Amino acid sequence: MDGIDPSAPPSGPGCAECEAADPPGWWVHLRRCARCGQVGCCDSSPSQHASAHAAATGHHVVRSYEPGEEWFWDYTEQTMYEQGPELAAPAHRPLDQGVPGPTDRVPRDWRRHLNR
Repeated sequence: MDGIDPSAPPSGPGCAECEAADPPGWWVHLRRCARCGQVGCCDSSPSQHASAHAAATGHHVVRSYEPGEEWFWDYTEQTMYEQGPELAAPAHRPLDQGVPGPTDRVPRDWRRHLNR
């Protein structure tokens, strides 16, 4: 896998663009750009910021930012890799952050808002 910078730290504990939105958004799962560390929401999430970041920047490899998951996804090749290089810490979102999350922003009918 090329296009990975193992030294780039994650941008934060949640989707950077959902956090910056007005009002702030929510997500289902998180993905971390393996090149720059930008944390974005997955394609099931309402805003799909991780894949939008990949399309806008050409940073085509992400790693799951979920606890216990070490897989990478290459948007260009549409290929999953069970493992890859170790990235700068932290390796996942905070353990106390709900899924979907953040808990206080998730609508009661959240399943209706998912992308499938």
